[in-house]
Amino acid sequence: MTDLLTGPEEDAFRNDIRAFVAAELDPDTRDRVAAGAPLLRDDFTRWQASLYRKGWVAPAWPKDDGGCGWSARYRLIADEEFFRLHTPPLPGFGLKMIGPILIRFGTKAQQDRFLPRILSGADWWCQGFSESGAGSDLASLRTRAERTKGGWVVNGAKTWTTYAQYANWLFCLVRTDPDAKQQRGISMMLIDMAAPGVRRTPIRLIDGTEEINDIFLDDVFVPDEMVVGEINRGWDYAKLLLENERLGIGGIGRSKHLLSRVAAMAETAGVSDDPDISTRLAAFEIDIMAIEATTLRYLAAVEAGATLGPETSLLKIRGTEIQQGLTELMLDIAGPAALPDRLSSATQTPFENAAFQFLNWRKLSIYGGSNEIQRSILARQVLGL
Repeated sequence: MTDLLTGPEEDAFRNDIRAFVAAELDPDTRDRVAAGAPLLRDDFTRWQASLYRKGWVAPAWPKDDGGCGWSARYRLIADEEFFRLHTPPLPGFGLKMIGPILIRFGTKAQQDRFLPRILSGADWWCQGFSESGAGSDLASLRTRAERTKGGWVVNGAKTWTTYAQYANWLFCLVRTDPDAKQQRGISMMLIDMAAPGVRRTPIRLIDGTEEINDIFLDDVFVPDEMVVGEINRGWDYAKLLLENERLGIGGIGRSKHLLSRVAAMAETAGVSDDPDISTRLAAFEIDIMAIEATTLRYLAAVEAGATLGPETSLLKIRGTEIQQGLTELMLDIAGPAALPDRLSSATQTPFENAAFQFLNWRKLSIYGGSNEIQRSILARQVLGL
């Protein structure tokens, strides 16, 4: 596909990224990403270490806090190039979520303690938001924190906690005022995963992996210095978590990478000239161009000083629909070859991970605010229905 963000500076930046990736990315990691295979912890940590040494690990962070200070335009270019070159995604809960919140609302002590370790990868964070009865309706969460000398005692449970098996810190929403309006009685706290009373249980997914977990919190003590910002304002902070990443929520880089992979699979299977396959591939390319053009309109508005609003929910809906649709096409192309032959010692086929990726990516339209919730946001706040 043609790159829409072009020009001498943009092209030079792309070339810098390509040269860096060629020199730094581990070939085994690149091959796993290119094949859509499950990734290892070392795939993430090695790549983060390379970006950290380069100074590229936190594109959206201010330079004074150790980030790149890149513009939204450069962040979009980098996202696209990194996907194109088969680099693993960075653990986002520290770099994209709690890091920016600590920069904006954390105490000086919290910033000094956690920001350098988020950048270096010394700390791996997970997110404690969803509960068994509070997913899309997050404001109904029941995990509670009660006041005690020097801090709080937390009891409750969190679910769908991605990569908690790797994490040593949890940022968590808890109810600190049961009598307040739902959204107003919630606070955000930082919890050491090694603290007494913290317990993790893996959840096996339909794709056979265990990348998400249940977290149980039984009489966990959280000192006052681990409360983020003001008590009972955690809902406000949670809503801002994705603010710096709104322009990337459509997943343009991911979609272009997947389209290229699916087209290559069609070539390998000898079906690229099949009218149905070629028509579907062309339709996805048009859809990606449309969402990229929409994103660039938002980008132009931001560069002109505007603030993005709820209309960006459109990017999340269409982006995830495109990506899920591409995995469906991938499965149609692969057919029975989508399932690996565990009894054979043959080399992995280009289709072997198609079933895994199809099943794993059913989550895209659920996390980050389900697409049903995003449609409600558009209806109420954009269309006024």
